Amino acid sequence: MPDEVEWRRLRADELRERAQRDAMVILPVGSLEQHGPHLPVEVDSLLGETIAIRTASRIAERGQPVLVLPMLWTGLSEHHMSFGGTITLDLATFNALIEGVCRSVLRHGFKRIVLLNAHGGNENALRNCTDELSVTLDAPIVQFTYWYAAAEPIGAILETQKGLSHACEAETSMMMALRPDLVAQDRIPLAKVNRAPEVADIVGSGVYRWRSIASRSASGVLGNPEAATPEKGNRLLDAVTQALADKLTNAELWKLDWR
Repeated sequence: MPDEVEWRRLRADELRERAQRDAMVILPVGSLEQHGPHLPVEVDSLLGETIAIRTASRIAERGQPVLVLPMLWTGLSEHHMSFGGTITLDLATFNALIEGVCRSVLRHGFKRIVLLNAHGGNENALRNCTDELSVTLDAPIVQFTYWYAAAEPIGAILETQKGLSHACEAETSMMMALRPDLVAQDRIPLAKVNRAPEVADIVGSGVYRWRSIASRSASGVLGNPEAATPEKGNRLLDAVTQALADKLTNAELWKLDWR
């Protein structure tokens, strides 16, 4: 039977033993924010933690030691605040939180940390955290946003979108597979409202402006939840966790010279 992968379920002596075995430590980072008229505010955190645990289980089945920390359930979500229901941090607090967790993990003798991001608003900050903490903590930190790290299999499954967006075909499908009781399917048609053009639609790629989600979509949805199905959600979860496990168990990833 594969080892337990959830940090919170183990005793301190068991965690010390995992550190001695050079276990990889995955920190899923999510958010608590509005997800349109049909989904709960915990979507990013629920999906991120599920994906982290299922990915770790695949890694453990391959005989490699791995642990998943409890999900960090809030992040940078200022762009969702106007809809209500959202909890957001400022950048300094978010950075300090990530650093505190990483420092604690390293002090216990672990050497490899993975920051698994499940919310788009965290992406730039987590990349900067990784750049800074790799040097200041002298540790090989790996960071990714799961739908970019698994973009190819996600794109092959979705029928109306090129990739994962927000409260969309992908997220709604995965929620239907995991927690159908939390999906208000009768409210999905409310997501179909007029959308404002994106910056790239006006001037092309490579130009960035901060914009609230409300300025882009009256429903708070980006994408097409009407195309969501539970079957598609199960396929997405399997494909994403397989792709992530393949990348994280690639020994060359951890052997790359980085100092």
